[in-house]
Amino acid sequence: MPTVEPIKNRGKNVLGQPLDICGCEPMTGFYRTGCCETGPEDHGVHTICCVVDASFLEASKALGNDLSTPMPQYHFPGLVPGDRWCVTAVNWLRAHRDGVAAPVVLASTHESTLDVVPLTVLQEHAVDVPDDLGGL
Repeated sequence: MPTVEPIKNRGKNVLGQPLDICGCEPMTGFYRTGCCETGPEDHGVHTICCVVDASFLEASKALGNDLSTPMPQYHFPGLVPGDRWCVTAVNWLRAHRDGVAAPVVLASTHESTLDVVPLTVLQEHAVDVPDDLGGL
């Protein structure tokens, strides 16, 4: 994945740090910047950076949000398990309650997510790797 420096106005992540890039292949984010930043136009609140898996993709499709089918008219290639993608906080929480939540990248999940999903729930599904591995 390309290394992109966080931009100050992208906001903070759920850990209170500058928001990291979620994914660039495919390019994610409501604004297609690679980040899960949000704004007034983002009514779905696409703020959770997750690593999609087959169970999550199936659950999302059942909710009416088919993330696996390519839609060339929207420049959307379709997701496959292992892709990192900014998903809506509400749909991710539904998937969590149904036992199929995708793993979450905390450093790339926007702080506004905490208005919908408690940090403790996100942490249960965290796949972040700390910079300092000495404490592991």
